[in-house]
Amino acid sequence: MHPFDTAVALDTVGNGTYRGRTSAPYNNMVGPFGGLTAATFVRAIELHPECLGSPVSLTVNFAGPVAEGEFDIVARPVRTNRSNQHWYLELIQDGAVTTTATAVFGTRRETWDDTEAPAPAVPSPSDTPRGGLPDAIAWAQNYEMRFVAGALVDQESPDSTETLWIRDTPPRPLDFAALTSLSDVFYPRVFQRLGRYVPAGTISLTTHYFATPEDLDNHSDGYVLGTARARRFHRGYFDQTAELWTDTGTLLATSHQVVYYKG
Repeated sequence: MHPFDTAVALDTVGNGTYRGRTSAPYNNMVGPFGGLTAATFVRAIELHPECLGSPVSLTVNFAGPVAEGEFDIVARPVRTNRSNQHWYLELIQDGAVTTTATAVFGTRRETWDDTEAPAPAVPSPSDTPRGGLPDAIAWAQNYEMRFVAGALVDQESPDSTETLWIRDTPPRPLDFAALTSLSDVFYPRVFQRLGRYVPAGTISLTTHYFATPEDLDNHSDGYVLGTARARRFHRGYFDQTAELWTDTGTLLATSHQVVYYKG
């Protein structure tokens, strides 16, 4: 199995209850990589026998730290309509809820279509040097990163924009769980602005999906172009908005998060 598939693997232990285990290769500086936790919620819904369609939106609220070891995810469909389905999920360890999520899954139909957002004008992956994050950040070693802008350096920056080509290493065909994880691969924007590490952690992460299963099949294991920026750092919190594109200019997903920090 690919390391990512091992990390998001779940066993069914009850009606809508799934058991997983944290994965050391996807650890962050403190606890598991948040993108992987979000991806595991998607996998839980996909495994549920009542699942309808594919992801439309996912919001994950990181209420407390996830410890090393086993955890349970409880996934409950709260309402199913003709074309969409609403979910509530909890990640539980030792009887305590550490993370909650809401999700919308749905079916998509042919209709009027347009993309207003422009894809970033960047060099191709082959023309972009390979980079990465420090080895101490375990989860980042599972991704091939090629920074167009915003590589982590020990220097203050007037701009928070980070743009990079990224894909799993070893390469792996993109699915919704992996796309969810990619929505959180951007290191905290405050690191870039200050040019140094400070305590920081995501509190809430929302991903909106535009990709269809056919889009992901066509993309296969190619590079994804990610770009993210913050809009305000204020009294211990900042926001982050991100976009994920294929190398052919198709917008796969956007994400929005709020992050706690100490400057």
